[in-house]
Amino acid sequence: MSHVKSLRCRGCGSDYPVEPLNVCEFCFGPLEVSYDYDSIARSVTRESIEKGPATMWRYDDFLPVDRKDAVDMGTGFTPLVRAKNLGRMLGLDRLYIKNDAVNPTYSFKDRPVSVTTTKALEFEFEVLACVSTGNLMGSVAAHGARAGMKTIVFFPASLEKGKIVGAAVYGPTLVALEGTYDDANRFCSELADNNRWAFVNINMRPYYAEGSKTLGYEVVEQLGWKAPDHCVVPAASGELHTKIWKGIQEMTDVGLIDRANTKMHLAQPEGSSPIVEAFRMGSKQVRPVKPDTIAKSLAIGNPAAGPFALETLAATGGTAVAALEEEIEEGIRLLAETEGIFTETAGGVVISGLRRLVNEGKIGRDEVTVAYVTGNGFKTIEVVEGNVRPVHSAPNLDSFEAAMEAHGA
Repeated sequence: MSHVKSLRCRGCGSDYPVEPLNVCEFCFGPLEVSYDYDSIARSVTRESIEKGPATMWRYDDFLPVDRKDAVDMGTGFTPLVRAKNLGRMLGLDRLYIKNDAVNPTYSFKDRPVSVTTTKALEFEFEVLACVSTGNLMGSVAAHGARAGMKTIVFFPASLEKGKIVGAAVYGPTLVALEGTYDDANRFCSELADNNRWAFVNINMRPYYAEGSKTLGYEVVEQLGWKAPDHCVVPAASGELHTKIWKGIQEMTDVGLIDRANTKMHLAQPEGSSPIVEAFRMGSKQVRPVKPDTIAKSLAIGNPAAGPFALETLAATGGTAVAALEEEIEEGIRLLAETEGIFTETAGGVVISGLRRLVNEGKIGRDEVTVAYVTGNGFKTIEVVEGNVRPVHSAPNLDSFEAAMEAHGA
């Protein structure tokens, strides 16, 4: 907490105390954590970070909680994979995959939830809660169990079975709500106003959002303390896109790297792409849509951080692209078949969007490009199970050879 100054409105700039608040009472803009970067610069060096744990908590000077208090399950410092095979197919010589599918609950959500759970304990909350499109509720359930907190998770009833089971195993109270995520979010905002619960992505959102910055820090460090030329990031609320950029900027603010010229690209599925549509129209506002996509983790029709994602796109010269629904599964298989990384539908959106950006000439062959994979494919196995067509054979040579010939293998 030594480097945190206040909460600050992203709209009007009003300051607030460090409390479980998320909305400005003057302009109703979202609040975010404000830091004393001069103090951080005096405390942090490349060497001090490198001596830290091989987790996201090596960057605790940039976070609103201290490492010694962390509810830490070993999250972060995930692999940055040089994707030579996929790069060769796409025409990119310096392509990397940031594989956050290997976190403790198999998604990037462990980053913001680790920070928020730690902060919830500091604020003496006894109940940890969330409204989720899937990955978040698994992470909240796991961290709630680790912290010894009562945990309640809310989600749209149409969610993939793998994500429901993946949360249920940790023992939370599961609440399946009718309607879309946006319907569920409105209801949970009402619950947050009427209960002393730490809703990680509602009343605790300023602290929650900070955890995603570590994806920016790690890539900079893993590239040898250099910012990439391009980042391709999946977008639901748009918050991840803005926070990765904030993380990269903070590395420059405290003098750890030179000025960053990273172009921050954003990818959404065609069936839920309100930020992409606003970008195409040249609008600064995002018009809500009703999601209809197989990428349920990105199915937020009214993205809270949409306007700020548009600001990030404009500030960095990035592009917003939509993945056709039929291309999402293809993107999943392409990454798996070239790099051995099995991603969920959000990753399929990213790979499809990456290919579109290359085809449109937005990314050059020699430019350092990082594509973010944020969730594990075993969470959305229904999307690809139609491709499972094994060769059936009796356990003898004649049967095997006949079966292989019939299969065309």
